[in-house]
Amino acid sequence: MRIFFSLILVCFSLHASADGVSLTVKVEGVKSAKGNIRAALYADPRTFRKEADAVAVMQTAASPGEVILSWRDVKPGKYAVVVYHDEDANGELNRRFGMFPTEGYGLSNNPKVSGPPPFEPSAFEVSGATEITVELHY
Repeated sequence: MRIFFSLILVCFSLHASADGVSLTVKVEGVKSAKGNIRAALYADPRTFRKEADAVAVMQTAASPGEVILSWRDVKPGKYAVVVYHDEDANGELNRRFGMFPTEGYGLSNNPKVSGPPPFEPSAFEVSGATEITVELHY
């Protein structure tokens, strides 16, 4: 009987791992508890920064300092993450003149960018449980 249950557990574990893995994003430098922290996960450079076309979007209440967001069942592959502090909770990154962020934002790999950030400097591989850190810039 014990072998039977062990076999079921192994089969269940193999099936669960075939579906995807976890991706944890530590967001550092949150200035206040106003609004939400939103994160969007992208797999396609052509849709990068277009939240409506993201693989997945997640949000949680803002908290000063560090906020942690986690996705489950992320398929192995190449991804990039955009995180922002949606202080007014309107579901979008506010920008001055349509270009310059007026709320805190950050990118996976924390690249230094000027102008619209491209996918590649922010891209990272997910092949197993993955944890990244994103620093917000205000």
